[in-house]
Amino acid sequence: MSGLEGLEKPLATLAFCWRLERRDGVTIGLTSHDRDLEIGHIRYRAAPGMMPSAIHSRITAEGGDTDVEGALVADAISERDLMAGRWDGAALELRLTEWEAPGVLWLLLARGEIGSVACRGGAFTAELVGAMAALKAPVAPSTSPDCRAQLGDAQCRVDMAGRRRIVAVTGVEDAVVSVAGLTAGAYGYGSLRWLTGANGGMVQAIIDNGEDALTLADAPHFAVEAGTMALLTEGCDRQLGSCATRFGNAANFRGEPYLPGTDLLTRYPGA
Repeated sequence: MSGLEGLEKPLATLAFCWRLERRDGVTIGLTSHDRDLEIGHIRYRAAPGMMPSAIHSRITAEGGDTDVEGALVADAISERDLMAGRWDGAALELRLTEWEAPGVLWLLLARGEIGSVACRGGAFTAELVGAMAALKAPVAPSTSPDCRAQLGDAQCRVDMAGRRRIVAVTGVEDAVVSVAGLTAGAYGYGSLRWLTGANGGMVQAIIDNGEDALTLADAPHFAVEAGTMALLTEGCDRQLGSCATRFGNAANFRGEPYLPGTDLLTRYPGA
């Protein structure tokens, strides 16, 4: 029963269920009921702080569709993980069911991705970004001298086979990660995904690299022990010269490097 049939009964035993799936695949379920519910091989844990009154709709084109508030569940949603960004971009579904027959009524109320998150006094507020966010996207891309594609995506079409590498980290000092046997500059503007350790599953941007170290845009959120495994992905500076010489991919360059910019208006003879 996925429609409204269950709501027509004279007495309904309703409960809200929240399903959250992080980008690293970790999935949890929460329910407003006072005991755990098993639905579709997922245990929806009792979280009384996640009440219907915690949902505030504000469907506008300027912001997210919905704000979601709730109490922090220590071993499921912790303030430490929220502030580290583990839940950023996580997929969220809010459904209505009956706790006497979990899953028989399974009515979808809201769906989207978690946007900005704030924590205060043992509780959190998360923005649920829904379909309205698509209206903010530009109809046509703006011109730019740099490439607008991401390395290896459908527009770029560079084969990423051989451009990813699993490494063992030997040490970390602030935002500098020690890794031996690298090709200088190969991973600049690329990414590092932590595979093990306290930062497991988190992705960080790489600014540049030498032969034995990487410089990240930000220091890791949690301590990194020697021997921690990470996945390195090469990056691109989005310049036509790099696209042509390093990747042999000038035909797919998504930019306008020779288009005159606004500085053309300030030029004068003899400048």
